[in-house]
Amino acid sequence: MQEKQRSRFLRVRCSDCENEQLVYSHVSSVVRCKVCGKTLAVPRGGKAEIKVMILEEME
Repeated sequence: MQEKQRSRFLRVRCSDCENEQLVYSHVSSVVRCKVCGKTLAVPRGGKAEIKVMILEEME
């Protein structure tokens, strides 16, 4: 029996410029939008705090 993986990649959309990019659910450093620089995710010692809309969880 395989355990379900808890971490995954998330497709998120920047609320400022509408850019979409992939973010890991357990980031270890601050992730910013590649276009405008807005903070998308902040590490919280485990699962990241996602600051923008999550569009999809990738398998």
